[in-house]
Amino acid sequence: MPLLDPTTWQSRPLRGGEYTVTEPATGEGLGTLALATAEDVADAARTARSAQAVWAAAPHFARAAVLRRAGDLFAAHADELRDWIVRESGSIPGKADFELHVAAQECYEAAALASRPTGQVLPSEAPRLSYTRRVPVGVVGVIAPFNAPLILSIRSVAPALALGNGVVLKPDPRTAVCGGLALGAVFAAAGLPDGLLQVVPGGPGTGQALVADPLIPVVSFTGSTAAGRAVGEAAGRHLKRAHLELGGNSALVVLEDADLDAVISTAAWGSFFHQGQICMTTGRHLVHASLYEEYVERLAAKADSLAVGDPHREQVHLGPIIDDAQLAKIRGLVESSAAQGAKLAAGGTHERLFYRPTVLAGVDDSTPAYAEEVFGPVAPVRSFATLEEAAALAAAGPYGLSLGIVTRDTARGLALAERIPTGIAHINDQTVNDEAVAPFGGTAASGTGARFGGEANLDAFTDVRWTTVRGDVAGYPF
Repeated sequence: MPLLDPTTWQSRPLRGGEYTVTEPATGEGLGTLALATAEDVADAARTARSAQAVWAAAPHFARAAVLRRAGDLFAAHADELRDWIVRESGSIPGKADFELHVAAQECYEAAALASRPTGQVLPSEAPRLSYTRRVPVGVVGVIAPFNAPLILSIRSVAPALALGNGVVLKPDPRTAVCGGLALGAVFAAAGLPDGLLQVVPGGPGTGQALVADPLIPVVSFTGSTAAGRAVGEAAGRHLKRAHLELGGNSALVVLEDADLDAVISTAAWGSFFHQGQICMTTGRHLVHASLYEEYVERLAAKADSLAVGDPHREQVHLGPIIDDAQLAKIRGLVESSAAQGAKLAAGGTHERLFYRPTVLAGVDDSTPAYAEEVFGPVAPVRSFATLEEAAALAAAGPYGLSLGIVTRDTARGLALAERIPTGIAHINDQTVNDEAVAPFGGTAASGTGARFGGEANLDAFTDVRWTTVRGDVAGYPF
């Protein structure tokens, strides 16, 4: 029996109008759903808050069991869920499988959080027991984007639930099924009590209502830096915590001793995986001058060899861009870069939403596709002469998310990484990596630091409460 039935996949009637779920590869409608209004968000927050107190009081092993069953269900229903991820988000099947694997692992890791040590016994000047313990924040608001919809929802939803919270999840309407309704169906089947997980698909207005709602003290947001600034500012006005995982323009630094036979595949994956629609995408290739010409030539050949098409019906390396607006942004950045002198070594063309993997050479600080986050399959390549120049180029710009360094001398690579401030660094790998056990987050315009994985989840989704206990009532001078 399928988890997702378009006639029953929304348990709560919403008042924001009907939305057609569209397959970007074909423009075909896959179903309809209702969008949420601000009033719907308020109702969802009240429902989640009402259910949360009983859930928080449940034994840790009961919460953990629900999370483990949810992880098993992602595996048991992989065929159905893979189909939705491929068709709704334009993912190739391998990327969809990766999302499903990570989703299951996020649930298993979250299950372990439920029994983690929850506080400390403290010394005290008074004759009393003094201790801290972690308590659920109440209701967590999660705002997730379209690009890796399942991962970017579950990595907040699962730990928040495991730690005793309710959740209001706002997926991007373009991927509201695989990034929202699928989670609701999985957790319902796993035995999560009614009301705890509320899914409210919608656009910016829905997100604004979620951030402003007084029953939602913590917001977990993944999306663009511009939207993240607005979320952070609004959260500050409402005196609530906002955990922000934002954009990037990550560098892959290729030193002069790199093995080009090995590195070209790594470099292409970093820029072209999921059509470049990943926050960690390799947006800048910094290559030692001695390798630069050959690197550009070989990366361009690799780009030209990749198949682009409908990932549901063909075996391809890249699927479609999510929609016309994103395609127009990519086209604009590439065309303006070429107009300003960048050399188009590969790609730069498209048919409908299918944009060819693109390599740009001869870029500099003023090249739009080098200076800005493209969020498309575009690989700008720039040369450097010294380690000092490489470090300066990699550290330049507003972002600080991920970093890749390729070298045969790993100690040298680690030393270089220390000079480049990012939240994530990989030696002899490209910039796109994710594991449920690892902290994830960036610095500067890429976000407010690591907030996923282990201790980061505890900090994100609980409050620390100080408690003291005396045997007798304390006495005071008046």
